[in-house]
Amino acid sequence: MGSSERPMAAFALAVVSGLLILLVSGFAVAMWAWVAPMWGGMGMMGGMMGGWMGFLLIGPVIGVISGIAVLVGAVMLYNNPGQSQTWGIIILVFSVLSLLGGGGFLVGAILGIVSGILALTWRP
Repeated sequence: MGSSERPMAAFALAVVSGLLILLVSGFAVAMWAWVAPMWGGMGMMGGMMGGWMGFLLIGPVIGVISGIAVLVGAVMLYNNPGQSQTWGIIILVFSVLSLLGGGGFLVGAILGIVSGILALTWRP
C-alpha cells in the first residue's frame, strides 16, 4: 500500500490538532496543580475554594483525554485507511469535545474538525 492510498492530509492535520490540544490542556492541568494548593488551604474559605478549584479541572482533563484520542485516531487512520470513516468520526467527536478544555487555542479544535471531515470524505 503506497502513501498515495492513505489519507495523508487528514492524518497530518489530526496529528497537529492532537498535539495542540494536548499541549494546551496539559499546560492547564499543570498550572492547576501548581495553583490549587495555594488557594485550597487559605483561611476560612479554604475548603470551599478547594472544591471550586477541583470543578475547574474538569475542562482541562477532558482536553487532555481529547488530545490523546485525536492522536490515537490519527495513528489508527494512517495504519488502517480502510476504516477512515470510523477514525474520522472519532477525530471529529473528540475535536469538538476538546473545546471544553480550550481546544488547543481553538486552532487545534478547528484543525481536528477539518481533519475528521477529510477522513470521512476520503476515498482510496
